[in-house]
Amino acid sequence: MKTQLLITLLAFGLLTACAEKNPHPMDMSQALQSASSKADHEALAKHYEEAATEMQLKADEHKKLLSQYESHSYLYGRQAEDLKAHCQRLIDIYENAAQENLSMAKLHRQM
Repeated sequence: MKTQLLITLLAFGLLTACAEKNPHPMDMSQALQSASSKADHEALAKHYEEAATEMQLKADEHKKLLSQYESHSYLYGRQAEDLKAHCQRLIDIYENAAQENLSMAKLHRQM
């Protein structure tokens, strides 16, 4: 019973973490095409930095989950390895996305 409750709570937590928090993101194609002034590029840089921060927060959340899966793998049975691999893959994706966003922010700050 406790294991089923724990799995249910973790699944809910994962679904909540993956939900989009900003339902109306900036229209990047339009913003990129119309950026002409220093202020426009500064706004884009700020947007990319915020996105990088958000991606890093998601990576940190999954690092905590990975730690939980590693330290208590006996609670997850055969799925423990799959859960650990899934978390590690998401960590890699989010950290790469954070780096790409920071790179884009740097480029726009130079324009």
